Amino acid sequence: MKRLLIVESPTKAKTIAKFLGKDYIVLSSFGHIRDLPKKEMGVDTEKNFEPTYVVPDDKKARVNELKKAAKQVDEVYLATDEDREGEAIAWHIAEILGLDPKTTKRIAFHEITKHAIEKALESPGVLKMHLVDAQQTRRILDRLVGYELSPFLWKKVKFGLSAGRVQSVAMRLIVERERERQAFKQDEYWTVEGEFAKEKQNFEAKLIEVKGKKLKKLDIKSKEEADVILAAVKETEFTVHEVAKKQATRKPPTPLKTSTLQQEANNKLGFSAKQTMTLAQKLYETGRITYMRTDSLSLSEKFLGEAQTFIKATYGDEYAKGVVVYKTNKKGAQEAHEAIRPTDAALTPDDLPGSIDAGVKKLYTLIWSRTIATQMPPAKLERTAVDITANNHTFRANGSIIVFDGFMKVYKSAKEKLLPEVAKGDKINTITIEGKQHFTEPPARYSDATLVKVLEEHEIGRPSTYAPTINTIINREYVDRDDNKKLFPLDIALIVNDILVEHFSDIVDYEFTARLEK
Repeated sequence: MKRLLIVESPTKAKTIAKFLGKDYIVLSSFGHIRDLPKKEMGVDTEKNFEPTYVVPDDKKARVNELKKAAKQVDEVYLATDEDREGEAIAWHIAEILGLDPKTTKRIAFHEITKHAIEKALESPGVLKMHLVDAQQTRRILDRLVGYELSPFLWKKVKFGLSAGRVQSVAMRLIVERERERQAFKQDEYWTVEGEFAKEKQNFEAKLIEVKGKKLKKLDIKSKEEADVILAAVKETEFTVHEVAKKQATRKPPTPLKTSTLQQEANNKLGFSAKQTMTLAQKLYETGRITYMRTDSLSLSEKFLGEAQTFIKATYGDEYAKGVVVYKTNKKGAQEAHEAIRPTDAALTPDDLPGSIDAGVKKLYTLIWSRTIATQMPPAKLERTAVDITANNHTFRANGSIIVFDGFMKVYKSAKEKLLPEVAKGDKINTITIEGKQHFTEPPARYSDATLVKVLEEHEIGRPSTYAPTINTIINREYVDRDDNKKLFPLDIALIVNDILVEHFSDIVDYEFTARLEK
């Protein structure tokens, strides 16, 4: 019996073909093969918002190839991604090939491995039309918003501008943050900081108290005030007034979902949201990680068992403290999938082929180490605060010692500051003390990471839309990145945002998308 299996991506098709025998033809649709027409609305607002779908010119050859292949086989399997987008792509393929949605074989998997593919083929399902309808509704609504608002902007501002349900709200966030920055009043303040030493080990401490009064952030307002303090502690001997030690634990991180992957990759690797998702797609399609568009924090029982075996064998019993299960608290989470994880716990970054792209390897390293860390015990630390005094002026030094590294064995965090061993009454040598000028800072511009975080908090968009949204507002020249890769609005964004807020406040409201999802 000959079978045809259709996926969206050619790389995915190539990987799957390796696992299946000669009885299977594996082809790719190259994403969506039908959509609303480009040059007209394509939605009949007089007839229950009925959509009209067309095959784009660049997909006609692909459609013909799929039709030809379908005639040569006994069964067709639709194996697109298991989310609303993937379900809609499968439905469009079924429609074009003349397949009955009620009987068409639909399979899904969260990782591209031989085990996952074979298991999916053992028990195929059918198309989930409620997911297809949800995607159609989203697409139709986005078309209505875009095609009604964009011409309005052409009349009011200039031809060629665009608006959208998600992009315009993301732009609004960036515009309003910039205005907060412009309205910010800067205040000068000073700190007094010193470098000290005990038994040849240097450490830093900061002035926290003067003559029994605790200092607040803006208490020292000028150089003159700082100089008075410096004169009072100049050439005086400091004594340890108090040593406070406290045991602390640092919990392992949670597994990665789409938003946290983009945030971590931005913060740790400097990757944009788009860059992160492009590299993650490569890892997924080559069978190295699970599906990368997800709200879920869960990990499969199979993986959890494999992870414990790997941790025990590699790091020892004290690092294998048993399976840790994570649950998603977010309402409306897209939990058709697991969290983003390696398909094989034992495939360390060092085991990847030497020829692999550097960016792909960096992202895999982040995903692998974070996931393994979730299954390791907390780190144990001893936090220390040392107060030293002279002339009724108290400086404080903070530091910590890692007692047991736990999950930090594989997932490093900020470097800990170490302090010398000291006791109350010990004399401390002064190396230098100086006043440092500061200015209060306006709210920071959004980075890709912080914008994704606030989009998620407001439930604006979904895991699959964070990166394309940021990319859209940059490509349409509403937003740009500064020298620090932070997002700021261009002049046209200020004008467009004000018009949209004035005339379409309900559409660009921060809670509109969240209410829509509910």
